[in-house]
Amino acid sequence: MNLLTTPKTPVSRLRITSYFLSSALLLSFTLSLCAQQSNLTLADLLIGLRSKKVSLSDRNAILTEAIKQRGVTFTLSAEIEKELAATGAAKGLLDAIREKSLQAVIPAPTPALVAPPVATPTPPDFSFYQTRADANLGKGEFVLALADYDRAVELKVDDAVAFLNRGKTHYSLKAFDKAGADYDKAIALDPKASRAFYNRGVLHERLGNMEKAIADYQKAVDLDAGNEAAKIGLKKLIDDNLAKNPVKVPLPKSPVQSAEPEKTPESMNLGNLSAANATRMVTPVYSAMAQKTSVEGRVTVEIALDESGNVTSAKAVAGHQLLRGSAEDAARRSKFKPAMFGTQAIKAVGSITYNFTLKPVK
Repeated sequence: MNLLTTPKTPVSRLRITSYFLSSALLLSFTLSLCAQQSNLTLADLLIGLRSKKVSLSDRNAILTEAIKQRGVTFTLSAEIEKELAATGAAKGLLDAIREKSLQAVIPAPTPALVAPPVATPTPPDFSFYQTRADANLGKGEFVLALADYDRAVELKVDDAVAFLNRGKTHYSLKAFDKAGADYDKAIALDPKASRAFYNRGVLHERLGNMEKAIADYQKAVDLDAGNEAAKIGLKKLIDDNLAKNPVKVPLPKSPVQSAEPEKTPESMNLGNLSAANATRMVTPVYSAMAQKTSVEGRVTVEIALDESGNVTSAKAVAGHQLLRGSAEDAARRSKFKPAMFGTQAIKAVGSITYNFTLKPVK
């Protein structure tokens, strides 16, 4: 008896073929994921879930195993979980991701760069303010000089020169009461300061206090016989008082009054001299050093004249040191009209003020 065999149907062959094909694809997909050794990124998972090589359940299984072996590079947030679920991620896959999910790593704060220590500049001291004030006084910038002298005497309350120079600044600004107070302070700090007595004498003379002016001029000369300005001021006041007869106050070292005719004085004070008094007024040379350092200002030169009007001596008594030499040289080379006492030419003293400026003359 012949056994009847049932022929295989085409459907059975298709299922077998499909099984082997799926297995091959699954193996290929698994190998492709395992080929990389780094952690899986979100992009890797999305691409794997969207792959059509194997079924969705197989994709989830393969990806779950790969995550357990390799981990992931991201933290599973609500938004990412939602996106993965929408792409087909199963609960097992999401749990594996959650377990391997990298915690947000807060980078260690970078140590702040320590800036190299910066040397703290030394604050301006007494010498700084005094030097700048002296320069401004020499340039005729009296308001600026006063501000610095104020700061200087705050920093050093026992410096006689600072008070003297501030007094001269007050005098130039016509603040005569303040000038007198500063001169008094300078003398109290240094009773042998000839210049302080001289400047206070100038102030007294300006205010019409001739007795006090003569006393201060005399004291300045007694302290310093080389104080020519004080000598000139004293002689002028004595001569002026001699011209006014009778003399109302006793004058130190003044000639005894007599009934004899007034004698011709040895010399007279001509005060401030200008080109109108000169037969030759020489302009001082502006030195290259003074121009380079932008030094400006007025320089006062006290001069002595012989009977012919020739300059026999010239001494700068005020102004910047870089300008004084040029001013004295110009004064020596100048010549003036003879000083006359009646019809007789006599010796004289006076002063010349030169103004040095870098501004172009219009």
